[in-house]
Amino acid sequence: MAFGGDTTILFVPGLRDHVEDHWQTHAARAIPGAVTVAPLAADRLSRAGQVAAVDAALRAIPGEVVIVAHSAGCLTTVHWALAPTRPIRAALLVAPADIETPLPAGYPEPAALRAGGWFPIPRKALPFPAITVASRNDPLAAFDRVTGFADAWGTALHDAGNVGHLNPAAGYGPWPELFGLLDRLDDHARSAVR
Repeated sequence: MAFGGDTTILFVPGLRDHVEDHWQTHAARAIPGAVTVAPLAADRLSRAGQVAAVDAALRAIPGEVVIVAHSAGCLTTVHWALAPTRPIRAALLVAPADIETPLPAGYPEPAALRAGGWFPIPRKALPFPAITVASRNDPLAAFDRVTGFADAWGTALHDAGNVGHLNPAAGYGPWPELFGLLDRLDDHARSAVR
């Protein structure tokens, strides 16, 4: 991985929090010094609570930070970026969930997400370089919707192909491609500084 030893990778999980066999869990164990945002003890569907948890994690990390978010964690990250409290080196936004369209059974209902303050999904350029990873067959977000988010956020787009929602239900587990994407993100961040 190209980011230097003084850079901390902060993993921002989705609303289902810490899943033992999720690629984020595997990667957090594999990357020295990585930090994962702790799950909320209560009111986990609160957007404000999730953003505050990310902010608290970021404030506790000295030096440079790269955010690696998944699903609703991407939405938490873009909500946090509306009023950032510190600089971020870069972010990798993997399979953002499109909560503005009905989600499959077993996921939060639109009314609960609306009550939690998640709507609308921000469509403002991020104040840091980022790559959005889109799946062509994600049950939680159509490819063209994620492409639109990436354009609005001013991020590069990575077409991951047919990888579902990039979660254990889709077979991920370890996701070796992550490390190549972090190298690409490092290059992207370096060129943004020039």
